[in-house]
Amino acid sequence: MVKRIVVIGALLAAGMVAAKDGRVLQAAGLTGTCAVVQTQSSGEQVEACSSGKLEGAPDLSRNGCTDAGLFAGLVYWHCPAAVVSAP
Repeated sequence: MVKRIVVIGALLAAGMVAAKDGRVLQAAGLTGTCAVVQTQSSGEQVEACSSGKLEGAPDLSRNGCTDAGLFAGLVYWHCPAAVVSAP
């Protein structure tokens, strides 16, 4: 009896950790994902974001990106070059 409770508790804990991590939900297509499709010589990037089944495409405007439009079901974003500090 105690063995079953421990096994069920361990399975629930593993499921909660996997869901919090988010990679399982992205692999299943439940949450939206973005991928870099082009990097320009200035360091700026163009990212394509797809919608998930539970939520829409990610909003990259908080990262300083500007919406470049929708094409073939993907939302494209122009993102500025990353700021890198030198020692």
